[in-house]
Amino acid sequence: MRAQIYAALLLTCAAISAACATSPLPGQDPDPERFAREIRKFVQWDSKNAVPENAILMIGSSSIRMWATADAFPGKPVINRGFGGSELSDVLHYYEQIVAPYAPARVFLYAGDNDIGNGKTAQQVLADYEEFSARLRLDFPDTELVFISIKPSRYRWALWPVMADANQLIAEYSATHANRRYADLATPLLDDAGEPGDVFIADGLHLNETGYALWREALAPYLESAGEARSGR
Repeated sequence: MRAQIYAALLLTCAAISAACATSPLPGQDPDPERFAREIRKFVQWDSKNAVPENAILMIGSSSIRMWATADAFPGKPVINRGFGGSELSDVLHYYEQIVAPYAPARVFLYAGDNDIGNGKTAQQVLADYEEFSARLRLDFPDTELVFISIKPSRYRWALWPVMADANQLIAEYSATHANRRYADLATPLLDDAGEPGDVFIADGLHLNETGYALWREALAPYLESAGEARSGR
């Protein structure tokens, strides 16, 4: 009996150690390899299909992945490379697979939601965004980068002050850097009381059709001139 208890304890300790090895501490970057299979699917698709010129690239977490962007913006050369649960550190890690191949005219980035949800600060989100911005500028100096503001959600409403701070920091950064813009898609999701409206599916985190319709309306002006400056490429 004692041997069985000891064996059970060893198994429990092993399970805890494995969980700690794969789960980052709050505020730390998670292992990007958890998305390796999903990224390979993007690469495989690209190997069999032509990339549109002056592409409008939409990247980020599940709010992008779950958005039918081609339907929302018909006639636009939109490429959706969202992968659910991702953080800015993951976008940076897979930059060569989900950004570089497309030489996009404009990049729309939605990130920071999961970052703060997993314990990162507004300053950490800004630092990662600045790194992404610098890398994009080095490779594609004429490409415009539009940050889609972190959304207020029912599920993460307690974290909204931190998210709002991150939005403000990135808005200020965008205002002082060429080809960098900040799109406020957070305000349309708030009701008259200043709280998240009826724009979410049952999980209280992801947008429903109404929420995405509000996003499409707010984001449409940012797509109107996408690619015009590089139409001669």
